[in-house]
Amino acid sequence: MKILRFPDPGLATPCTDVTVFDDALSDFAAELHATMRAAPGVGITAAHVGSFVRLFVLELPDWSQPRYYVNPVILETSTDTIRHREGSVSMPGATEEVERPRQVRLSYLDLQGVAHEEMAEDFHAVCIQHEIDQLDGMFWLRRLSRLKRERLVRRWEKDGLRRSDP
Repeated sequence: MKILRFPDPGLATPCTDVTVFDDALSDFAAELHATMRAAPGVGITAAHVGSFVRLFVLELPDWSQPRYYVNPVILETSTDTIRHREGSVSMPGATEEVERPRQVRLSYLDLQGVAHEEMAEDFHAVCIQHEIDQLDGMFWLRRLSRLKRERLVRRWEKDGLRRSDP
């Protein structure tokens, strides 16, 4: 699937809840996962490919299989924070440190519509928050100060990292 590239306005579009849990959703999720791997990345939302529904996939290095999160909601965050270098499949090559809560508790549905709750911490928590921000229409750059954001965009454009899909 084609990945939207920054500054595509779709990256600022809030997503709507998934309401149908069928083979089409599972097939779409599998294609989304394949797209994420090819990018490459550890997470991708449906919004990254222009489908504005609340679905994302994560595949962290120590996991045996990807996880699919449908209609995720953060229920609770810790007061302690973590700084981690973030980037996006929609802005390849651009990264910057972002500060986020170290732990989150979230609820979500799986691809069959079954409800789950999960605690995440450190890198896992960062990824969850990053992808949920995207589902809410908040591209990760908005978490940076204006100065850092402008510097990063200029550097990304200058270094020729801004490009279309092959």
